Amino acid sequence: MSTPPPPKRQWSWRSQAFRGLVYQILAIVGLTIAVGYLMSNTFANMRARGIQSGFDFFLQPAGFGIGESLIEFDSSQNYIVAYLVGLSNTLRVALVGLVLATILGTMIGIGRLTQNTLVKTLCASFVEITRNIPLLLQLFMWYFAMTELLPPIEEPLKPLAGVFFSKNGLQYPLPVWAPGHWGTLIGLCVGIGAWKFWSRHVKQQFEATGQVKASFLPGLGLFIVCGVIGWLAGGVPSELDIPEITEISVVGGGSVTPEYLTLLVGLTVYTSGYIAEVVRAGIQSVSFGQHEAAVALGLKRTQELRLIQLPQAMRVIIPPLTSQYLNLIKNSSLAVAVGYPDLVSISSTALNQTGRAIECIALVMLIYLSLSLITSAIMNIFNRRMRIKDR
Repeated sequence: MSTPPPPKRQWSWRSQAFRGLVYQILAIVGLTIAVGYLMSNTFANMRARGIQSGFDFFLQPAGFGIGESLIEFDSSQNYIVAYLVGLSNTLRVALVGLVLATILGTMIGIGRLTQNTLVKTLCASFVEITRNIPLLLQLFMWYFAMTELLPPIEEPLKPLAGVFFSKNGLQYPLPVWAPGHWGTLIGLCVGIGAWKFWSRHVKQQFEATGQVKASFLPGLGLFIVCGVIGWLAGGVPSELDIPEITEISVVGGGSVTPEYLTLLVGLTVYTSGYIAEVVRAGIQSVSFGQHEAAVALGLKRTQELRLIQLPQAMRVIIPPLTSQYLNLIKNSSLAVAVGYPDLVSISSTALNQTGRAIECIALVMLIYLSLSLITSAIMNIFNRRMRIKDR
């Protein structure tokens, strides 16, 4: 039996597809003309008032310092480097916040479904408090705690050996880089591969025989063992830069400022309340028959969550979880309220010095738009991989 020929396109006004294409082209042309007119009118008015415009100021010396940065910055460097420092500071708090908020939110969301009344009540209270107090007020509260309630730098808290926690922030030991650390990194990469291979083996065996084996702890053990072997092969580099307390400050080691800790804790706590509700709703969307089947198979509660409920709930969890990730990244712009030099803070300083308001604001909007689109693309890929496929 021969297949019918594909339908031919009808390029006439009676064709709905043709009319839709024409309307879209007209809409794009109209929007382009409107935007071009607004930009031309804006630049003409700026020139008439003697207001400079353009992005040439990026190559000029910034003329200001940045108190906290991963990239070394000097006031003689240009604005491009200053923006890169601000972007690195934004990513520094956003990426760590995403990981911590996901872990904390998942634990609280699962805790809301336990039979333990105390745990369930505490988790519910956490969610209601964090979701109903504005983030800006929470940041002010955490900043007050970091700068007023902690002890002074002369008498810091010492939770661990070589770790100091005070109004000056958190100081901690930092490994001194040596060529032997390459062996450790290679060992850790091999450990990740071994962990993934073991997890896949356990999953295949479970699907084939129904026999459940531990996956997390053996995989973690393989990861640690491979890292230790790489560390030994690299010559056992073990030199640490340990902070030391002096009469007026703590010197040496690594450190994070109270402003960074305030923003990180505030974003983590606030976002975790929303993630907890997403996780709770996702787990409850799985039919109760799945729980009954798990009980019939003799699975423990942790095994039921890890092997049955969470894999099925991910298709419900991931889309709203993506929205919360985007909110956390955008909410990091509130760093200016607590004095953390993020992208918005540095852009505001550049705006005040150069007067290029349109350029500075447009660049910040473009960067945040790019970060949001990249995050959405990554989560969409993850969502497709976690999608339940029909056999």
